[in-house]
Amino acid sequence: MLQAIAFWVMILSGFGLVALFVNSMWKRYVRLKSLEPGLDREWVADCAKHGSATFKGSKVSLKNVRDFSWKNKREHDSNWINTKVDIDEIVDVWFVIDHFHKIKGLAHTMLTFEFSDGQFITFSFETRREVGERYHPWNGLWRAYELYLLVATEKDALHLRTNARNHKVHLFRVQTPPGKDKALFNALCDRLNSLAETPEWYHTLGKTCTTAIVDQVNLITPGRIPRMWRTLLPGHSARAAWKLKLIEDWGGFDSTIDASRIDERARKWDGKEEYSRYIRAHLPPK
Repeated sequence: MLQAIAFWVMILSGFGLVALFVNSMWKRYVRLKSLEPGLDREWVADCAKHGSATFKGSKVSLKNVRDFSWKNKREHDSNWINTKVDIDEIVDVWFVIDHFHKIKGLAHTMLTFEFSDGQFITFSFETRREVGERYHPWNGLWRAYELYLLVATEKDALHLRTNARNHKVHLFRVQTPPGKDKALFNALCDRLNSLAETPEWYHTLGKTCTTAIVDQVNLITPGRIPRMWRTLLPGHSARAAWKLKLIEDWGGFDSTIDASRIDERARKWDGKEEYSRYIRAHLPPK
């Protein structure tokens, strides 16, 4: 008799714990569904302003382009600029992989557009953090951060990673069919304007630096990049890009990886030569 009572107590206790868990998760779900992303918050300095783009023929005016000078990974001289580019003068598109973590799969990806007038403009999908917030992948699952499309000078976006943070960084020349480079730039500018007007939530799995780039590429060429696990672990995205012929082949995959590394050279930069030209001096010609 006592054994039977103990058995049912255990069963009911188990059901009780499950019910508590379900109730807790339901309350969390309801709370999260009620949250709305915002534009007007107390943002940290490096994402304090949101960029925007206006078009006039092939000319694009970019507002609030970040052009910080980084002394170290925390200190910087703030500078936001406005600039104009001509999409008919795009020379190259570059795919950047920033390996910021010892776990290979964890990395950040960006795109840089090189123009014939010497400008290098970088687009980077990131989290927009409020003062006091720090990024963590777990928090990114639960509507903790707004999605932010940074538009910056390459000297800001890459120098921060190669020199201030001492990350391992690779730079690949993108292979674009005629006209697709312009279409991609315009698509990113449209996305920039959209996020400046209608904020969205970042999501660690569904809306990240790499998945957002994939969405833009597939927008202009449907199905060009299939959904795959490498887009969720962008530290492995170079192999996918190489297999899909999205980046130039510099003598096989291993040779391409070796040739594309720029951080070691970047740390020798003395500030005299233009940064973007300097880090590309050793890369294979087009």
